[in-house]
Amino acid sequence: MNDIIFEVTQEDDGGYVAECLTAPIFTEGDNWTVLRDNVRDAVAGFFFDTTPPQHIRLHLVRDELVPA
Repeated sequence: MNDIIFEVTQEDDGGYVAECLTAPIFTEGDNWTVLRDNVRDAVAGFFFDTTPPQHIRLHLVRDELVPA
């Protein structure tokens, strides 16, 4: 496995939530920098006894309501 992909959403309070699309990994962070560190830690913990992916892809999903 070369890449692992996380879907990231921004919470109403400004924090971020990341959920892996291919493994049961979930984490959050108060800002983008903290989220990246938490994702790295979560991936390292999940793959502690196997070969980890080479890259972590964070896919930010933005939902915006635009008045018509």
